Amino acid sequence: MARNEQLIRQHKILQVLERLRFGATLEELRDAVVDELGLTSLHTRSIRRDIEALVAAGMPIMDEENQRGRIWKLSRSDRGLQKIAITASELISLSMGRDLMLPLVGTQFWIGIESFWNKVREQLPEAVFEHYERYRRTLYVLGLPTKTYEKHQGMLKTINRAIQEHRHLEIEYQVPGRMPSQRTLEPYGVVLFQSSIYVVSTEESRDGEGTDRLRHWKLDRFNSAKALDSWFKPNELIDLHAHLGKSVGIFSGGKPREYKIRLSQQAAHWVEEDPWHAEQKIERQEDGMVLLTVMAYHNTEIVQRVLRFGLEAEILEPKDCRDEITEISKQLAKRYQTKKG
Repeated sequence: MARNEQLIRQHKILQVLERLRFGATLEELRDAVVDELGLTSLHTRSIRRDIEALVAAGMPIMDEENQRGRIWKLSRSDRGLQKIAITASELISLSMGRDLMLPLVGTQFWIGIESFWNKVREQLPEAVFEHYERYRRTLYVLGLPTKTYEKHQGMLKTINRAIQEHRHLEIEYQVPGRMPSQRTLEPYGVVLFQSSIYVVSTEESRDGEGTDRLRHWKLDRFNSAKALDSWFKPNELIDLHAHLGKSVGIFSGGKPREYKIRLSQQAAHWVEEDPWHAEQKIERQEDGMVLLTVMAYHNTEIVQRVLRFGLEAEILEPKDCRDEITEISKQLAKRYQTKKG
């Protein structure tokens, strides 16, 4: 049994016990873990060993006899495992973070966020919460699209199970304007980017090595997802953190390239205020202009950003990206020169 799978199972046991005030028998725990992790089978001996490991790690799990038989439960001192003191300013920060996660409403991730938030509210002194309410009315989080992934909750559970257990994931994927297609993925992680969820995976039929094989699949385009009874061996060369940090956006494919953009001083100020990437380079030029250097996987990520600046920005390299925006400019000029009506 892989160490990762044991940890996932033990964490699930804790989640089950946290919500059961009167505890559960080994059989009840086994049934809950099998159902919620989508397992085909699991012996109660495995559950007992997992509980013993959790107790050895310091988790406050106790067992006792009652009319149901021997049951296991978290001691009443658990319920969060520790008492946490929170200040009004910390509460405001937590609340803002919760607002930023609104696209996750309806998913298992949001259930955890809301559960924790409600526990914090229940424990707050009235004076602290009143101060928070007054301050919160002066602070707002805007700019998030009104979308949720509630209808994808079942798919997300399936996807997460496939990631945790290294199962192949069979999906029906439909890009807007195209017919749906069947794909078999080797999923590595889930990403929330600008209020949209993406599955980062390799594809079984695609050749390549390491991160070159990684693609990002938008969850909105999933018609179905099924975890197969076949497994893949994770590629040790794949580092998701490094991979996701190499580009200004969420596009993927091949190796990232270096892009150079000439900016006016005004545009440079905008890029400094709202950076495209954490490792972008900004160099002042003798003529007063500014040279921006960033990495990206796809021209589209750069073209869209440059077009927003109009005449305040110019792509210098690579040439194919410059040629692409030249063609777009020609088509735009043609469109706006055509008289309507």
